[in-house]
Amino acid sequence: MSAAEAPARTRAIGVGALARRALTGTASFVVLALIWQGLASVMPPFAFPSLPEVGSRTFEILLSGTLFANVLATFARIMAGMVGAFLLGVLLASFMVRFRTVDGFLSPILGFFQGIPALSWVVFAIIWFRGSEFRIFFIMAITTLPAFSFQVLDALRGMPTDLVEMVQSFRPSRRKMFTAMIFPAIFPDILTAWKVNIGNASRVVVVAELVGASDGIGYQLMQQQQLFDMAGALAWTMQIVIFVILMQQIIALVEAGALRYRATSERSL
Repeated sequence: MSAAEAPARTRAIGVGALARRALTGTASFVVLALIWQGLASVMPPFAFPSLPEVGSRTFEILLSGTLFANVLATFARIMAGMVGAFLLGVLLASFMVRFRTVDGFLSPILGFFQGIPALSWVVFAIIWFRGSEFRIFFIMAITTLPAFSFQVLDALRGMPTDLVEMVQSFRPSRRKMFTAMIFPAIFPDILTAWKVNIGNASRVVVVAELVGASDGIGYQLMQQQQLFDMAGALAWTMQIVIFVILMQQIIALVEAGALRYRATSERSL
């Protein structure tokens, strides 16, 4: 094989792997849908509504301005809480990697916070704060903060020492050190942290809205539970699933573009 043919072959292998993965993922959803539809044909409709009914309710939410406003409210709360937790997590990780005393002081606290269930934070927020929006922001931030902090901290500690020393030998400014060394080294781990935490945050926000909001997907799920409407509950659940899938795809696209310099085997497929 010539040198000119090698990149083309590598790209072809990468495209083939992506196609196989997409086909396998689609097949799994098809099987799941067939199982559900089979249960819907023999079980009571209130327990297992048919897929066409669930699909109709899902599109009704997407196309209705009033209903879709609840979806946007939930998405905004997720992003606000995660951005706040990420920025604070980066700040804490920066101090922890720089000062051993700070690391020894904060690590047990973050580990302790990580062990507290999301529902407990919901109860605490309701007791401590009055405004529902601030309650939800606090819950979202405090439940994702430990994961962001530890993941960024591990990324900073994982930078190769010899590479850091080589860059420092050129006596770069702090800004240049960050842009040329630190950020490129930890950026893949930051993307991984977002991919992991977006799913966790989406589950937490629904719990927070169930008891602390007058709108949003969690609030609508509570309404469907009171009406004993399984089709509506599934339709609203699909909104959060769609959001998570879209966010995962956006992060994957950013990752593919930002890390295109890596070999295919080093990137996430």
